[in-house]
Amino acid sequence: MPRKDPGPSVKDKDLYEALREDGASKEKAARVANAAAATSRSEVGRRGGESGDYDDWTKGELMKRAAELDIEGRSSMDKDELINALRHH
Repeated sequence: MPRKDPGPSVKDKDLYEALREDGASKEKAARVANAAAATSRSEVGRRGGESGDYDDWTKGELMKRAAELDIEGRSSMDKDELINALRHH
């Protein structure tokens, strides 16, 4: 069964669908697909972020980031659960 069209704001629909099938959230899939459409898919993979690995963050830093992303249930999560929630947001 084909998926519903993600809408006109998604510039690379094939990449969006591949990312969704791999388990990425709608927001993350759209962000990556649009970044790839603006430059190239290979450049998006090379760019990378400046942020360190979540395992190196303190629980307080993870809580702050989870609050920024409005992750539900964050107040009762331990460090490993926060890391998992942030990685799969």
